[in-house]
Amino acid sequence: MTTDSISQATPAVPAPVAPNIPETVARLRATFASGRTRSVEWRKQQLKALGAMVSENEAAIAAALEQDLGRKPFEAWLADIAPTVGEAKDAQRNVRKWMRRKYRLLEMSQLPGRGWIEYEPYGTVLVIGAWNFPIVLTLGPAVAAIAAGNTVVLKPSEVAPASSAVMAELVGKYLDNDAIAVIEGDGAVSQELIAQGFDRLLFTGGTEVGRRVYEGAASHLTPVTLELGGKSPVIVAEDADINVAAKRIVWTKLINSGQICIAPDYALVDAKVRDQFVDKIKDAVTAFEADNPGGKRIVNQRHFDRLTAAIAATKGTIAIGGGSDAASISIQPTVVVDPDPNEPLMTDEIFGPILPIVTVENLDGAIDFVNARPKPLAAYLFTKAKSIRERVIKEVSAGGMVVNHLLFQFASNKLPFGGVGPSGMGAYHGKFGFEEFSHKKSVMTKPTRPDAMSFMYPPYTETAKKLARKLI
Repeated sequence: MTTDSISQATPAVPAPVAPNIPETVARLRATFASGRTRSVEWRKQQLKALGAMVSENEAAIAAALEQDLGRKPFEAWLADIAPTVGEAKDAQRNVRKWMRRKYRLLEMSQLPGRGWIEYEPYGTVLVIGAWNFPIVLTLGPAVAAIAAGNTVVLKPSEVAPASSAVMAELVGKYLDNDAIAVIEGDGAVSQELIAQGFDRLLFTGGTEVGRRVYEGAASHLTPVTLELGGKSPVIVAEDADINVAAKRIVWTKLINSGQICIAPDYALVDAKVRDQFVDKIKDAVTAFEADNPGGKRIVNQRHFDRLTAAIAATKGTIAIGGGSDAASISIQPTVVVDPDPNEPLMTDEIFGPILPIVTVENLDGAIDFVNARPKPLAAYLFTKAKSIRERVIKEVSAGGMVVNHLLFQFASNKLPFGGVGPSGMGAYHGKFGFEEFSHKKSVMTKPTRPDAMSFMYPPYTETAKKLARKLI
């Protein structure tokens, strides 16, 4: 996921007051040490309050998202508000069950005795959110951290300043301020936060910044969850429903102007259906953007310049779009057919309303193309055949995969969301988020009577040695 360290605050958003970071972190650590956050009652109350905070302030959140990203209210609800509320409600409903000890059947040699996994909160954790979906990518991980019983520092992205400000205001009103705090600021603030040596850290952003976060956390041995992104492919097989595939790909590619870490970054299309697919993509773009002739707004000038430069540098054929407006930092939805594999559109994560279409001769070519590149956060496939589906699932490595649609893997609380290799490490959502922010402590208890293993005490007799070899 592409990220920035450049503040893009507008005059309508006051600059955040510089926080006393060590003091804030010390306050949260003291709260954790008191034991208050460990009770299921505290967790459920905070999760309920977080859900209410987002649902009761939908209008203010939507206005902030429109100011930061040009996002319309329905998309604000669909992509940021509804998933956050759903995540909080799911955790509130299930956290008591998640917290229960998980008893394990011990080996015969360990009897008599009992063993179980105790889910223990890490302590005080840090969540560094992203600008493209600033609410759900900051408060979603917060849900997991709270459900696990931690105290939490939230660091929203400074590139979405209105959203950052509204989160800081609302968290202060709704949640336990001695246990959950928002600290605003730029990359230097993130660095100072990481230097505090948190008990766990989750970062959502670009791979290069994620690498620096990982390096900063390593000096404190802070365990890290990284959600990073990458170039997520969509494979369109010869037997795919081309009309449906085109509409679903265009819909997901245009949400938030394509600024989504799991958006399809490029399409690999069987040569036999490539031309038909391009025509259907053009039809879908025309239909979906009929009321938006001005193009899709990009988050800031830096990203606008990066994207327009990539379009200008392409050696592919521009099938539709290609235009841009510097005054409104907007870019037309653009489709590029067969760009050079070594040009920016194919080497860098696009993070914009541009879809390269790469022609492949067959499924072998598509799989080889994906596997020759870094592992993506998501991979998509359109096919009607079970054999093709199973082959791609088994042979293509990715953080997650969806067949015959896109993005919906993020919306489920029943599935883990996370990357693999350069696209990230660790996963969250639902119970998986609770477990990500919990230490799985092994516990074993033994009776003192009878002292069944007394034959193991030295000096070791020949009989004891034989018995030990038989039992252990």
